[in-house]
Amino acid sequence: MEKSRLYSPKYVKEIIEKYGFRFSKSLGQNFLIDGNVVRNIVKGANITKEDYVLEIGPGIGTLTEELALNAKKVVSVELDNSLLPVLEETLSDYENVEIIHGDILEVDINKLIDEKLGGGPVKVVANLPYYVTTPIIGKLLEENLNMDSITVMIQKEVADRMVAKHGTKTYGALSVFVNFYTDPEIILKVPKTVFMPQPKIDSAVIKLKIKEELPNIDREQFFKVVKAGFSKRRKTILNSLSSYGFDIDKEIIKSSLEKANVKAETRAENISLEDFINISTILPPLNI
Repeated sequence: MEKSRLYSPKYVKEIIEKYGFRFSKSLGQNFLIDGNVVRNIVKGANITKEDYVLEIGPGIGTLTEELALNAKKVVSVELDNSLLPVLEETLSDYENVEIIHGDILEVDINKLIDEKLGGGPVKVVANLPYYVTTPIIGKLLEENLNMDSITVMIQKEVADRMVAKHGTKTYGALSVFVNFYTDPEIILKVPKTVFMPQPKIDSAVIKLKIKEELPNIDREQFFKVVKAGFSKRRKTILNSLSSYGFDIDKEIIKSSLEKANVKAETRAENISLEDFINISTILPPLNI
């Protein structure tokens, strides 16, 4: 008789009962129990037998199993110590899977890629806990990792903000940050009914394709401008930058905006990524 796939609700319940597992609200644990969603995540990530995959938060291995069937090697980082014996059983048939106990926010990912994932490039795939989505994606994008793409299940509202274009209400600092490093695309909308336990909100799978080249600019200066610009959404860009606390005269900011062809009365939500880049390169160094 063929072994049940890990996404089978019946099998998930059996495993949970066998190990006396208790879902942790603090860790945001919600396990996938829908085969179509699992397969579509791996398909959307374009995982092939040539790929090295870094997975974050495997849970009981539902997504890990599908990745293992399609990838060259999968390394999964799991924070919850109580899931390690579960994963040892559920993934015992897959020799191309390695589980690492640790917090992805504390792990030296460059070292992990070099030592366990062929030096990269890697494809990151994960069903991320809502509460830690932004810090994890921030770490992945800022650490200059040898990555091809990041395909993650996250809160739908956050995914919408990541793909938002300037001129829309959902466009903000997160949109600019993600679009600076990647070309983002929502590849799947996921109802809350496909999880155990069921969350209160719907999710989405977003694919962040890493850009091959990034603008040759002072990134710290750039993100200071973006953060200050969105600090008070209802203010104009001139007032936002001049009231943020930078040690710079308002007239210099106004002049810099003019040189960047950005009207002083424009709000941040109407300023494109390219214009934010221009503003940051024209402004003198911003210090507080």
